[in-house]
Amino acid sequence: MTYDDNNIFAKILRGEIPSENVYENDKVLVFMDIMPRSPGHLLVIPKSKCRNILDIDIEDLHAVIETVQMMAKIVLKALKADGVTIQQFNEAPGGQEVFHLHFHIIPRYSGERMGLPGKMVEDMSALKNQADKIRSLLK
Repeated sequence: MTYDDNNIFAKILRGEIPSENVYENDKVLVFMDIMPRSPGHLLVIPKSKCRNILDIDIEDLHAVIETVQMMAKIVLKALKADGVTIQQFNEAPGGQEVFHLHFHIIPRYSGERMGLPGKMVEDMSALKNQADKIRSLLK
């Protein structure tokens, strides 16, 4: 399988599609998911061109995993979540829909189920508010 330079995450990395970015370094970008399954749902992606965990350079994977762990800890604190679900899918039969490696960080709250996948956020200002809370702990 080859990498598609026109996938939505590649377009976000190039600035062709807007995103509510939360954190960035030379290897990784973290932004709010516009189809959140729970308030504060984040996506962590490498800046390198890779379809999924099967073809990423190990050094880039280390940077991604380090960021996933850091952001999971921060989102728990910033949004007062009770737990966190981390998801990552590989190839269509494995559930992957966007073919650029990405990790979902989904804050979880006691007694609340995750929302259904594929439902667009109704209030973009809510995403910004959540992102602001998360960013405030990064400083």
